[in-house]
Amino acid sequence: MIQRNILVPARSFGFMAVVAACAMCSLAAAAPAPADASAAHQKPNFVVILADDLGYNDVGCFGSALIKTPNIDKMAKEGVRFTNFYVGAPICTPSRAALLTGCIPVRVGFGDQLRQDGPRRSPGKVLHAGSPYGLDPSEVIIPEVLKPAGYYSGLVGKWHLGDAPEFNPIREGFDYFFGPPYSNDSVPFYFLRGTERLKTPPVMNELTTTYTQDAQRFITAHKDQPFFLYLAHNMPHVPLTPGKRFAGHSPRGLYGDAVEEVDWSVGEIIKTLKENHLEDHTLVIFASDNGPWMVKGEEGGSANPLRNGKTSSYEGGFRVPCVMWGPGIVKPGRVSDEIISTMDFMPTFAAMAGIDFHPAKPIDGKNQADLIEGKEGVHSAWKHFFYYFGNELHAVRENNYKLRAKNTLENENVYRKNCPVVSIPAALYDLNQDIGEQKSVMKDHPKIHKHLNQLLDQERQDLGDSLTSAPAVNERPLGHSDHPMVYGDEK
Repeated sequence: MIQRNILVPARSFGFMAVVAACAMCSLAAAAPAPADASAAHQKPNFVVILADDLGYNDVGCFGSALIKTPNIDKMAKEGVRFTNFYVGAPICTPSRAALLTGCIPVRVGFGDQLRQDGPRRSPGKVLHAGSPYGLDPSEVIIPEVLKPAGYYSGLVGKWHLGDAPEFNPIREGFDYFFGPPYSNDSVPFYFLRGTERLKTPPVMNELTTTYTQDAQRFITAHKDQPFFLYLAHNMPHVPLTPGKRFAGHSPRGLYGDAVEEVDWSVGEIIKTLKENHLEDHTLVIFASDNGPWMVKGEEGGSANPLRNGKTSSYEGGFRVPCVMWGPGIVKPGRVSDEIISTMDFMPTFAAMAGIDFHPAKPIDGKNQADLIEGKEGVHSAWKHFFYYFGNELHAVRENNYKLRAKNTLENENVYRKNCPVVSIPAALYDLNQDIGEQKSVMKDHPKIHKHLNQLLDQERQDLGDSLTSAPAVNERPLGHSDHPMVYGDEK
């Protein structure tokens, strides 16, 4: 079992100007460099940049004609673009749990247990301010896996896995944290530095810049030791608040402005890595937490040519843009259609760091290091991929075929008062021929239909399925606090 090592950060010195002046000192003093700094240099750094509610079609290298993303596009040219990249859930909180734990969210409690939280009793929902729930501190996350190899781990930006004190990122395993506990549409919206709440409210149209500058300081402060940086932007989640330099510039409106500022941030992070001579042993990953929030209209994104978006188990909810870059790690100029997921980050990072990783509890992620690096003849470690929404098992994909089980309409409005529930029949799609999931070919492929149904039945024996009343055998508990936060203050 990997032992949890909790470090308490230096006290906050205020916000914005004062924070900027002091953050370098706080970051540099928070953790000493490992004894063998030269050996540490040989270990790769990991930088995960996560957008919020960004659609498959919302960056240039994935087809956007209106949103300009030159930095992300350059990453793709110099690295690898994954066209079949999946998140663990089509909505914020469980998706982020999947990224950090390497697990299908229901495995770590983010399924039916969340129905108790808040007025809407939908599966797989998100955590809100004052919720008593969060990621159970007994779950092992990426920073804890990397720590024995000398890694220093920081989260800059959105957490969204519980705002009660025991679910703070520092107490969950991160060494450094600066950002809000949840989404930018939550009330109250405030920043934490470590475990301390900052009194000065965030400037909403400076969120992306503030996170970027803090991330740059983190990189510079820890350039002499291996690090994991998780930069989790609030944009382009509504309310859209692009900075002054970007507002009004994109023909795609406020949404395009917000995405283009995130692209600027990507460029700044890569520039900082190069200035500190870290590019040859740093893997940078850019992705989104789930598909676009399409019910927001022009303030939401696009998953074209995929069907639907956020809160949906159609491809538009689970499949997101992903680009990976690292001149000394990633074979450049590639486009891969192999299946890969955020759940793969934990075992992949461990392998790249030379860690003999044997999780004490089951995880679902796969070691995809060879695929990311571009070794010849390597295929995805995923034999089949399951689409869970909460504890509802909606679909399974194997190769190019995706079988959707019978379920109800996935749209957040279904769970609001007086909205009808629409039944969706089972369907089989050939994603190579029908990426938009428009025509079922179930009658044409009875053997494939039968085989994929058997896979669904096998998965139900592990993590259950409320659609068929199958109980979850291996679901671990969600964290629960006896002292939840109320509007940012302890009860």
